[in-house]
Amino acid sequence: MSFEAKRCGVQFSPPSVVLIYEDKETKRVRKRIIPVRNFSKYSDHSMAAERLKNHPRHRDYLEGVSQSQLEKLHIILRDHMQGLSLEESLTSFRLDPDEDLNKLDDEKLARKKGQMDEMFERNRRRKDDPDFVYNVEKDFTKTTQEKCSWDEESDDGF
Repeated sequence: MSFEAKRCGVQFSPPSVVLIYEDKETKRVRKRIIPVRNFSKYSDHSMAAERLKNHPRHRDYLEGVSQSQLEKLHIILRDHMQGLSLEESLTSFRLDPDEDLNKLDDEKLARKKGQMDEMFERNRRRKDDPDFVYNVEKDFTKTTQEKCSWDEESDDGF
């Protein structure tokens, strides 16, 4: 049997992964609720996602769902178990250029770095790409820097 995953989400009570898929043979769209067992607020999300993806009962259905997508769903479930709201959990997946990454704990920093790596790979230009240009040169306008009072006073020949 072959299945094509259309949408994927989570259900908090009971903790489950909800999969909307299409059966290729019958062309019917169906919904499958996959319970997430033995998962607590202290569990490792990547191991739980890998275990779910390789489970013999769900393997065929989750073949079209990426490992990173399942990890994100497990992170949302774990955040809910830790008492965070859905909005707080989803904001941790967004990249804010003004956010100070020095103030994040190790887990959130690793999550942000993973997102940045994923975005870099998505935007990366390779030699095989049709819009690849070798040796791109750009001119950047140089802004004049403001002079500070200590710059003018310490002009002792240095």
